[in-house]
Amino acid sequence: MPTTPSGAPAPRPARTLFGSLSAGSERNLADTLRDERIGGLLLLAGAVAALLWANLAPESYRAVSGTVIGPAALHLDLDVAHWAADGLLAIFFFVVGLELKREMVVGELRHVATAALPAAAAVGGMAVPALVYLTVNTALPGGSPEGWAVPTATDIAFAVGVLAIVGRGVPVALRAFLLTLAVVDDLLAIVIIAVGYTDTVTFGLVLGSVAGVAVFALALRRGVRSPFLLVPLALATWALLHASGVHATIAGVLLGFAVPAAAGTARPGRGGALRPGTDGDHSLAERYEHVWRPVSAGFAVPVFALFAAGVTVDPATIGATLTEPVGLGVVLGLVLGKPVGITLATWAVSRFTRARLAPGLGWWDVIGVGLLAGIGFTVSLLVGSLAFGTGTELGDHVVVGVLAASLLAALTGGAVLAWRGRVHSARADGASARADGASARADGASAPDPGPGPRGTEQDTDPGASR
Repeated sequence: MPTTPSGAPAPRPARTLFGSLSAGSERNLADTLRDERIGGLLLLAGAVAALLWANLAPESYRAVSGTVIGPAALHLDLDVAHWAADGLLAIFFFVVGLELKREMVVGELRHVATAALPAAAAVGGMAVPALVYLTVNTALPGGSPEGWAVPTATDIAFAVGVLAIVGRGVPVALRAFLLTLAVVDDLLAIVIIAVGYTDTVTFGLVLGSVAGVAVFALALRRGVRSPFLLVPLALATWALLHASGVHATIAGVLLGFAVPAAAGTARPGRGGALRPGTDGDHSLAERYEHVWRPVSAGFAVPVFALFAAGVTVDPATIGATLTEPVGLGVVLGLVLGKPVGITLATWAVSRFTRARLAPGLGWWDVIGVGLLAGIGFTVSLLVGSLAFGTGTELGDHVVVGVLAASLLAALTGGAVLAWRGRVHSARADGASARADGASARADGASAPDPGPGPRGTEQDTDPGASR
């Protein structure tokens, strides 16, 4: 252990919060910033289309969303709305599983030191909104505590999309913090869905689904890449878990976790086994994420929004949402609980550990990220449908509350981070100008002495004395 001249142990250097990123984290961040902006816009388009359809032609909307498709013998006789929530969202959660796997193997979550902050912030950003919701729904008459998990989720597509649009000058490490926080948030939301919103479970079918995940993972490690084998295997795994009583989207996460994420695993080596490669090689998880993210962002999530956000909006519904406990708890939990929980958790980590904010970052940056994390669209709507059903009065209040809160979070968080981006850009420009001035002065000081003039006298130093 290093010691000081007096023999006492030397203090360990303080860790830096929001510091430099690993190469894997930078690649993950670049992928997400490139793709999620379009995904967020498509998600918004799906929600707007749902509101227009449900309010302009409500009978048609209810007829289409309630159309039952699928064989009853396999417990797959679901209406279109449930196919969107249980089936298409499994693709979204498969991509989330791939993101989690990459973060745990090559990203910020592979080390306890770098994972502690976003993990603590995610926990705080879920615990405080849940506490706010429960407080409102236990203090006011007619409350429904079973919806406590609705305001706990952060929508990656919307949050990162808004940040990519307004936060151009925000340091890249702060963007990585939001991404990692949202990924951990999704992981915790998955646990909540699996544990808190599962009534009865058929364990034999669960074991069959787990066996399907194991075969899927083994096939990938043996070098199998044929979609004609892997896709039916994934569908069978999903169907088994759906029939078991556990929400079927969990199958997507498990299958995503089964994909290898180490560098160089995108191509099998000789004999079919996975080939370790150099750091420049892509992983199989990265390749699958590039393949399936457009399907998730461009089709699965917008279609889910189309059949989840369709609520008839009238003054009575809006008024009830903002006055009755469920809607009020959702709005307050997302708009106030999220930033308070994330900021308090980050402050606690910096206060009671050796970690500190990186130079140049302030607490307004953290508050801005916390506000933006209040965008809880996709998973919040899913949890609301699990808690109160689709098309019910309380379910409609949840939809309106989530939409209103997400809009407020996007506006307030976007405004704060746009302001902080300008502040950071001005600081960077000032630092660059000072560095250029110092470089120019150094170059002038190191220039050779011109010596005596042509007539043996010193050259005139007056700038205006040129002849």
